[in-house]
Amino acid sequence: MNKVCEHFGRCGGCKYLNIPYEQELSIKENTLIDTLGEYGQFLKGLQPAPDVEGYRNKMELAFGDEGRDGRLALGMRKQRSFYEVATPENCVLIPEDFKRVIMYVLEYFRESGLDAFYHRKRHVGTLRHLVLRRGHFTGEILLNLVTTSTLATPIAPLVQGLCGLALDGKIVGFLHSTNDGVADVVKNENVNILYGRDYYNEEIYGLKFKVSAFSFFQTNSEGAQKLYGLVRNYAAPAPRENALAYDLYCGTGTIAQILSPSFTSVLGIELIEDAIKAAKENAALNSITNCSFYAGDVQDIIQQHPATPNVVVVDPPRDGLHPKALPHIIALNAPRLVYVACKPASLARDLNLLTAVGYAVEKIEGMDMFPRTPHVEAIALLRRVKA
Repeated sequence: MNKVCEHFGRCGGCKYLNIPYEQELSIKENTLIDTLGEYGQFLKGLQPAPDVEGYRNKMELAFGDEGRDGRLALGMRKQRSFYEVATPENCVLIPEDFKRVIMYVLEYFRESGLDAFYHRKRHVGTLRHLVLRRGHFTGEILLNLVTTSTLATPIAPLVQGLCGLALDGKIVGFLHSTNDGVADVVKNENVNILYGRDYYNEEIYGLKFKVSAFSFFQTNSEGAQKLYGLVRNYAAPAPRENALAYDLYCGTGTIAQILSPSFTSVLGIELIEDAIKAAKENAALNSITNCSFYAGDVQDIIQQHPATPNVVVVDPPRDGLHPKALPHIIALNAPRLVYVACKPASLARDLNLLTAVGYAVEKIEGMDMFPRTPHVEAIALLRRVKA
């Protein structure tokens, strides 16, 4: 029996909540084939998500109202509305711990009555966002409350009450961020730690990862573990001596560290310096010594470290490989290339470019990381057939 949320069709979070999961997978697989175009023939199937419900380990919620002049609300913004939000007490995508925390925070500010939500047009009010992050395999929870600097409600009792909640996991940090700007975004500025620490721990394949409040980590931890297993199988079927792997757009170095047992050395490159700092810290945490991480543009770092790796793994942003980086990636002349795509349309475009210069697509596999939504990821394995 499918659960149907009362906000289905209005909050925009789910698209397939009203049909069986098997039917959803079939729709997604056919859509993926169409998106890949001529490369759809190489698709080996769409891997189902390990869990269809309660899988989200991060939620960025907005304060608003339940309707025009309605009660204070906290949740997902409704479609085509700047102010109305759908409270997620019955949301099927988030864990029960998140629901308990959200409703506690909401009731606390409702009872206080001292603060209203920040109005994006009139620029009045104080309550802006609540960001929740959770380690699926560790149960550690990190919270970030975002308000303007004119917040009137005391926060200390809120933190104390939250830490006393009966939860399956444990709150390890509570942050308070102030944002007096007009832009309706959560920024890594003016952040104060009111309780605990500013990161939580997660584990993937026995490796530990520190995830800070603003660092990227896959939204579905169990799905990520399955995804990275596919990447590992594509990249390194068996350990090899004197083998080198490049992990491009490596983020906090998750893939690089998972590949490390199968290679003599792994080189990770990422533009964001904070992510590289986290990658180095995580490698040290896991006692991994054969991974090197560099911050900068992919094309620049590649030229500083000329080599022919056994495999190149690319996990680019949604827009795919940068045109300036692509010639340098091709020039590495790696015999094996693994492409992880969060936007299959970008993958299809880049496959045209890669096959034109001597790579051949061997296989593609889809991964449903986001059940009940229209999004899927895809992993492609390419081999160099022409220099």
